[in-house]
Amino acid sequence: MGASVVVWVLARPGDLGLHRLEPPPQGVRFVVGWEEEAFDGAPAPDALLDCWAGPTRIAAALKKAPGLRWIHARSAGLDRVLVPEVVTHPAVLTNGRGAFSPALAEFALAALLFFAKDLRRLVSQQIAGSWEPFDMERLEGRTVGIVGYGDIGRAVATRLRPLGVEILALRRRPELSRGDGLVGETFPPERLLDLMARSDDVVVAAPLTPQTQGLVGREAIAAMKRTAVLVNVGRGPVVDEAALVAALEQGRIRGAALDVFETEPLAAGHPFWRLPNVLLSPHCADHVPGWVDEAMRVFLRQLERFRREEPLRDVVDKAAGY
Repeated sequence: MGASVVVWVLARPGDLGLHRLEPPPQGVRFVVGWEEEAFDGAPAPDALLDCWAGPTRIAAALKKAPGLRWIHARSAGLDRVLVPEVVTHPAVLTNGRGAFSPALAEFALAALLFFAKDLRRLVSQQIAGSWEPFDMERLEGRTVGIVGYGDIGRAVATRLRPLGVEILALRRRPELSRGDGLVGETFPPERLLDLMARSDDVVVAAPLTPQTQGLVGREAIAAMKRTAVLVNVGRGPVVDEAALVAALEQGRIRGAALDVFETEPLAAGHPFWRLPNVLLSPHCADHVPGWVDEAMRVFLRQLERFRREEPLRDVVDKAAGY
């Protein structure tokens, strides 16, 4: 067994995952705090666990931990973690990759079925007591483009492919999907418009980085088929909301299902609230039973590797942003 380690845990009081740290593994000491002064006088940390503390608290903690060797973000998204202090720090950074992917992929599948089966119409007719049969669609035979073919994107493909859906994938390094039996074709970012035009529906699962902000913009949305649905389970700012609203209002695409937004919570007067061709989730598509526990299990497995001085998994490329 490896040497003992000290882990500072940036967590709000009452955080749902803290019970997973009790009792601590043998040789591990956790120091839990939310405010900066909670770590005054604490032993110097070997590792830092960020439980959605935000950039200000992370930066403050790093100033007190110059010898830190490992930082773990419990989240999968890193846009609120990769502050300059983290990017320039020599500590290895890992994240909760994989903990949330199955739930997000199920939401994407549900969203596509919502539109294919016109579930909103079914509910409206049931409430009205109206018997009006209509034709529904199947997902089989459709082509779904996945923008951001990482862990979440592949989880989406895993659920769609058995239904007879063809998969087009876009990722920064297409060669990483060579031999992936789920994907019919992989596109580099500069061929985004090709993917959008060829897809019957599009699932956005890309992380937020300087390169992906606004990636799915006016031109990309204009390239979509009029019958297409856009699903976003990545990060809100990856999609140009103004362009998406315009396309939805004008009927240039069929609809959108959104779990993430440019600004959260979504403002009361935002057009998304009133548009009948939009399905909204208040950024809770991954809030399923045990979701926080699973994120903590990912951390604890990494902690065991850290203690044994084994290579950590899911190491983040700080320069790339994921």
